[in-house]
Amino acid sequence: MPRFISLIRVDEKTAPAAPSAGLMERMGELMEEMTRAGVLLDTGGLGPIDSSKRVRWSEGRTTVLDGPFTEAKEVVGGYSLVQTKDLDEAVEWAKRFVQLHEEEYDLDCEVRQVFGSSDD
Repeated sequence: MPRFISLIRVDEKTAPAAPSAGLMERMGELMEEMTRAGVLLDTGGLGPIDSSKRVRWSEGRTTVLDGPFTEAKEVVGGYSLVQTKDLDEAVEWAKRFVQLHEEEYDLDCEVRQVFGSSDD
C-alpha cells in the first residue's frame, strides 16, 4: 500500500502559542483511531521557526541560515505519515485532522505520496 505524508502548514503569527487541552485530547483520540485502523505510521509536531536552521545549496556552496525566516508566513508545524489504499483515503484522514482545530487556527494540510519503499 502507498504511503503519504501530510504536512501541516500554520501561520505562526495567528496560531495560539500552545494547543488547547481540548485540541490535544481530540488529536490523541484521532491518532488512536488511526493506529487501530492500521494507517498511522508516524506523527509529530515541529518546534517554532525561530529556533530552526536552513541548509542551502546554491552555486556550488553550502550556506546555513538561522531562523526566523522573515519571508515565511506559513510554516510546517507538524506532519503525519500514513499508509492507505490511495490518496483519497489519506486526504480523508487529513480533513478529519484539520477539522479538530479551533476556529482561530489558520492552517492547511498538504498531502503527498512518499516514494522509495518496495511497495510503492
